[in-house]
Amino acid sequence: MIKYDKLWETMKARNITQYDLYTRYHMNRSQLNRLRHNQNVEVNTIDKLCNILNCNVEDIMTHYPDDNVF
Repeated sequence: MIKYDKLWETMKARNITQYDLYTRYHMNRSQLNRLRHNQNVEVNTIDKLCNILNCNVEDIMTHYPDDNVF
């Protein structure tokens, strides 16, 4: 399972709000909703967030082992 709890901490540390993400950086509100609910997002969304926040992937998401096996 992927959780995006670190995203909100990193945003707070960088003084970037969700409002900034969709007004200034043109992120889709539905993508933000998906992140809030730890749902699947595309890799380019993660890439865009890393560029906006000037951070690494580890600063916005964490993998937790679960039984989700293909």
